[in-house]
This record gives sequence, structure tokens and C-alpha cells, in this order.
Amino acid sequence: MPADTTVRTTSATKSRPASSAAPGVRRRRPRAKKALRGVIAWVIALIVFFPIAWLLLTAFKPSAETFSSGWPKDWTLENIRYVLTEIDIKRYLLNSAIVSVVVTVLALLFHSMAAYALARLRFRGSGFAFGAIVSTMLVSLPVILVPLFLIVRELGMLNSYAGLIVPAIFNAFGIFLLRQYYLNVPKELEDAAELDGCGYPGLYWHVILPLSRPALASLSVLFFLANWNAFLWPLVTTSDPDLAVIQVGMASLQGQYATAYNYVLAAALIAVIPTILVFLIGQRWLVDSMKTSGLK
Repeated sequence: MPADTTVRTTSATKSRPASSAAPGVRRRRPRAKKALRGVIAWVIALIVFFPIAWLLLTAFKPSAETFSSGWPKDWTLENIRYVLTEIDIKRYLLNSAIVSVVVTVLALLFHSMAAYALARLRFRGSGFAFGAIVSTMLVSLPVILVPLFLIVRELGMLNSYAGLIVPAIFNAFGIFLLRQYYLNVPKELEDAAELDGCGYPGLYWHVILPLSRPALASLSVLFFLANWNAFLWPLVTTSDPDLAVIQVGMASLQGQYATAYNYVLAAALIAVIPTILVFLIGQRWLVDSMKTSGLK
């Protein structure tokens, strides 16, 4: 027994320095990793913010200093004044706002219904239908531009808001994101609602839709930004200047032989303000939805 006690005491004494040193090492490593992550985050943030800072400064420079680096030698509001008074930018902004808001509202409604059906209803071919929808994410707009234009022309929707809005409603990413969100909704909530007499329309409207507000809010941010920045499809489907969106209107500032970049950058500064506001308002819901759906 004394021998055992001695051995235990000796082993405990020997193990004590090792156990006291280990926490110190563990504390240093997380701090070093945290500092390294902070440095990388700051570098990425500066790289991302640099074009915005350059745009902000250049919009207030005279045309002679457009491509000069650093702060403007002579601050001027002439570029902003020219864009606001000589170009119909208010009409462009209004068209972009109409298209972006209507597409966002309709897309959220139809996508949530489709995602709920794919997440909860059991029918033959549901897996194939979901796979077919997701596979459309691999096809970019330039690939289907010609057939899409022919369909819109046959439907008589060229040079109209319908031609700008209807083709932009379908988005496989929205259906995918909402379906993943609905799979995490407890089935017991729907069972309780079914006991109260709710059918599938009632379950969707009274149970699923209120629970999916964070995901819908995050998708509304993505849809609004995507449609606000859309250029190719609005350029193809409309030739009426009164239907031009902000991106197409900005492109009209570029000439065949020369471009007034100071005016283009001033228009870009005005066009980017709504997108920044929408992102700042909805960024919390956007991150929460990405965490919930498993996308990071």
C-alpha cells in the first residue's frame, strides 16, 4: 500500500507540470488563429471595399482627374448634377424598382409553394422533379437567351413590363433554399394543425409561411439585388427608352468612340445606393438563412 501511494504521488507530481502547461499552449493557439483570421478578414474587407471607395471618390472628380489616383484635387458636383438633370435617370430607377419589387414578391410566393410541395408532399417523381429544378442552376442565361426571347416574342411580351418580369420569376436557387428550410420545420406543428382541420393550403398559409419569414426575408434581399443589377435580359427584351432599367440606362452613356467615364461613375454611384441600403437592412436575415439551410 505505501508503495502504491508513493507511485500515485509521484505520477501525480509528474503529471502536474504537463497538465499546467497544456492549457497555456491551448490558450495561445486559439489567440494566434483568431488574430490570423482577423488579419485575413481585414485584408478581404479592404479588397472588397476598395472599388466602392474608388467609385465614391471618382464620382466627385472633374473629368481630367477621372483616372488619377488619390483624393480629388478639385471636388465637384458637376457629374452628379449632369446625371440627375440631363439624363432620365429617375425613370430608369423607377423601372428598376418596379421590376425588382414585383419579381421579388411573385418569386417568393411561387417559390415557397413549390418548395413546400417538394418538402412535404409525397408523390411519384418528386425526387426527379426536384433534381430537374436544381439542375437548371447549371444553365446560365446566355445559353437560353435565344429560345427565351422567341417564347417571349410569341407571347407578345416584348417591350413591356411583363417581358421584364415574367421570365425573371423562376429561380431554382430560391426553391432549393426554401425546401431545405422547410425540411427542418418540425412535422409535429403540421400534425397539430391537421387535427384542427387544416388541409395543405391551410398548413402552408397558417403554419409554414409564418415560420419561414427569415428565409423569405433573406431571399427577398437576393432577388432584389439580382434583378436590380440585371442587364442582359432587359437589354434584349426592351428597345423602348421608357422601359429601360438603370443598368441599361447607364450603358447608354457609353459612346462608340468615346465614353464620359465621369458621368458613368456618377450614375453608378446613384444606382448602387439602393442595393447597399437593401443589403444593410437584410444582411442579418441573409446570414441566418444560410446557417439554417446548411449553406456557408
